[in-house]
Amino acid sequence: MPAKQRMTPSEAFVETLVAEGVTDVFGIVGSAYMDALDLFPLAGVRFVSVAHEQNAAHMADGYSRVSDRHGVCVAQNGPGITNFVTGIAAAYWAHSPVVAITPEAGSLGIGLGGFQETDQMPIFSKITKYQVHVNAPSRIAELTHRAFTIAMQERGPVQINIPRDYFYGEIEVAIPGRQRIEPSAGGPASLQAAARMLAEAKSPVILSGGGVVMADGVPDAVALAEYLACPAVTSYLHNDAFPASHELACGPLGYQGSKAAMRLIARADVVLALGSRLGPFGTLPQHGMDYWPTQAKIIQIDSNPRMLGLVKPVALGICGDARLAAQELLTRLRALKGAPKRDEARIADITAEKRAWAEELAKWPSPSEVGRIGPRQALAELAKALPRNAMVATDIGNVCSVANSYLNFDEPKSFLAAMSWGNCGYSYPAAMGAKVARPDRPSIAYVGDGAWGMSLAETMTCVRENIPVVAVVFDNQQWGAEKKNQIDYFNNRFVGANLVNPNFAEVARAMGAEGIRVTHADQVGDALRAAVASGKPTVLDVLLTRELGEPFRRDAFRPPVRLLEKYKELSAAAAKS
Repeated sequence: MPAKQRMTPSEAFVETLVAEGVTDVFGIVGSAYMDALDLFPLAGVRFVSVAHEQNAAHMADGYSRVSDRHGVCVAQNGPGITNFVTGIAAAYWAHSPVVAITPEAGSLGIGLGGFQETDQMPIFSKITKYQVHVNAPSRIAELTHRAFTIAMQERGPVQINIPRDYFYGEIEVAIPGRQRIEPSAGGPASLQAAARMLAEAKSPVILSGGGVVMADGVPDAVALAEYLACPAVTSYLHNDAFPASHELACGPLGYQGSKAAMRLIARADVVLALGSRLGPFGTLPQHGMDYWPTQAKIIQIDSNPRMLGLVKPVALGICGDARLAAQELLTRLRALKGAPKRDEARIADITAEKRAWAEELAKWPSPSEVGRIGPRQALAELAKALPRNAMVATDIGNVCSVANSYLNFDEPKSFLAAMSWGNCGYSYPAAMGAKVARPDRPSIAYVGDGAWGMSLAETMTCVRENIPVVAVVFDNQQWGAEKKNQIDYFNNRFVGANLVNPNFAEVARAMGAEGIRVTHADQVGDALRAAVASGKPTVLDVLLTRELGEPFRRDAFRPPVRLLEKYKELSAAAAKS
């Protein structure tokens, strides 16, 4: 146990950050925590000053997802903290260990309706794994340490709420060391039952999810798939959970996913859902296919026992770490079945399905116009030009979501999306946080022109902080996802869906970044390669046609009924008669 030392609460707080390995914090400067902020440079903590607090939370999210470290954000009490909410919710659904430091109005003024005062705990109560209110300056190190521990252990955001006057004074405190709790593979009996089910299966399929990436278990998922000679599909928006170039990799399920993956999992008799909560949005029908194998036995492995059997009925649920469980299953399978046997017929079937989907995707019509590119043509060219070690963050929206068909990764911790939270304005700040965490890897954001309006101000942050992220802006002058619904269900009555945009490349240059406008398909790849090679923050303004992909949720709408219009029609008919 470390010895107690006399210091200020600000010093204890910053020393605890250092003990937890924090080297970068995202936020906007504020008087509520300035005493602690003053110590950041001395402690070796970089403060990345952003344009908007929501983006600070998204940056912390992206940072944590590619580094497997805490992402930390901080802001001024009141409005600065309420601006965190959307970003923390996104981190919650991405299982990102983000630490939101929320300085609060002074303890003696609570309840008086003072300047920038609000109750900051209830706001985050449903979108955090843990919340703590520092109730005495002497506990600031203890409670900060506990929040950091839980964020990593339970894989999700936490909140540390600190009255602004609690940074001052003198205390005697010991700085806790970093605590990590060793995960397990799961119960031995359950693992043995799962191994027997897989050993007896005729057509097993592995569904590799985000938990595999978080556990650094992709090589173990590959080894298990190779032993079983079975298809490996990835869960929705986790395209990096199995190397795409592997012969057994079949692509993602869910919206705009791989038909090969869907056809193969539809024929499964046993599905091993490894590190996946089997979220509802990732198992909905797609491409006209209701592919989820309702007659198959589902083995679900997740580190959170509350996820087991929550969305889909399962034959067997195992609470365990995805990497360790995969290792244990492989050991048990070898004991049951001996040496692996390569099933050439099954592998030929996988290869044929993948080839058929690749050919269909390549021929998918997406015509260009003069000065504007068909969106699928643009996405295909971007995919060809992506560096092999690139990190890609995608926003929500029609074109960005269609990109799910084209994004393939061989390296884990490469694909960042807002997951089922699905908020606009996510991708650019997430890509920025990823780049701060991994400056050795190219970081690229896919973003629609509507969502770009929410995050383009962070271009100034990239310039000022030397964060060379590439933003690929899909400029089709519309809120595409919602416009598609107005086309399909509201007889082309467009309300709020059309946009009038400036030249985003010129705007980027005015902010001090590089800007390239792209108007032909044969320019796309060269523009992306040049942007990455420049080592500078760059915005690619990619002009697209107004072609739109299928909507997210065909189950969410019904043809509208307008009772007033019907009444008018009946009244007119009655008057004529």
